[in-house]
Amino acid sequence: MGTLRIWITSSFGRFLLVGLFNTLVGLTASFVLFNFLHLNYWMSTFTGNIIGAMVSYTLNRTFTFRSKVSVQSSWWKFALVILSCYGLSYGTSWLLAGAMISLIPTLRSDLLHNAAILVGNGIYTISNYLGHKYFTFRTFGSDISKED
Repeated sequence: MGTLRIWITSSFGRFLLVGLFNTLVGLTASFVLFNFLHLNYWMSTFTGNIIGAMVSYTLNRTFTFRSKVSVQSSWWKFALVILSCYGLSYGTSWLLAGAMISLIPTLRSDLLHNAAILVGNGIYTISNYLGHKYFTFRTFGSDISKED
């Protein structure tokens, strides 16, 4: 039970809890847009991430990082981190899916692109946490290592 308590009380543990909710919201939207509305990969993942980001900003600012940084000084940093992580994560997974299609042309591209969405989400989660912890919600002059 002690390990669980440490996870939940650390900023990374809280980030993962918030992230579970954001992931459910964002991935559900991405998959619905891609598979049912037949939007392309980029529109589906971008829109899904925007939907998740709207919830993410509020929860991460108030619950995860318990930041006192003003909304005016943090919203643009949040957007910058989100967009940077999105491009890095989903661009990398898109390229990997394309490489797999080139190497094994018999693989169904829709399955590879669904897998790319999942891989991109994993990369996005890690890079997003680091960006928000050390850039968006960091209060300069405070020792952020005390929190974990």
